[in-house]
Amino acid sequence: MIVGAFLTQNTSWTNVEKAMRSLRRAGRLSLAGIRTLPEPELAGLVRSSGYYRQKANRLKRFVQWLDDNYGGSLGRMFAQPTEKLRAELLALHGIGPETADSILLYAGGHPVFVVDAYTRRIFERHNLVSKSAKYDELRLLVEQSFAGLEVKLARGKQPMHPPSRMSRAPRGEQARHFNEFHGLIVRVGKEFCGTQASCAGCPLQRFLP
Repeated sequence: MIVGAFLTQNTSWTNVEKAMRSLRRAGRLSLAGIRTLPEPELAGLVRSSGYYRQKANRLKRFVQWLDDNYGGSLGRMFAQPTEKLRAELLALHGIGPETADSILLYAGGHPVFVVDAYTRRIFERHNLVSKSAKYDELRLLVEQSFAGLEVKLARGKQPMHPPSRMSRAPRGEQARHFNEFHGLIVRVGKEFCGTQASCAGCPLQRFLP
């Protein structure tokens, strides 16, 4: 999950999958694998993801930071409070908000929402945010909205769709909701809300302004 969060920067997931397969075939898709592999060789394995030298350097830096601060333990790292760990990740070279939140949510099960290009496009077209809205404005909009949903679910109301296998993975309720919601946003973005909107049949069409 963490490697994917780094490699997906400025490229498509198809290219990331090729790089991940190369790492897996070489037996290097692990902390130990990245730690011990010379950076030029790591760059060669992730070449398909684009900006491969830069990404290899960022992966090496992350593992070094993990070793220096948490004894190489992802468990110790993810045991930190969400806001503390988020601030630490954002302070690392090459990690922006989307990468940090992807690591926190998908790898660590922390209750943060990941804002991507699909989220921004859908929210803008539905007049939920302005084009100038900052990343954290969108993130907090979702997180604060889900705070209200938690109350509703606690009163016995059921979700409107069955949860996916990913959303049923062991993690807190809030993290599962953020995970599932982000997955639904991505699906709508891919199928209906591309660069050119295709609103016919979109499940969100009735909510358009």
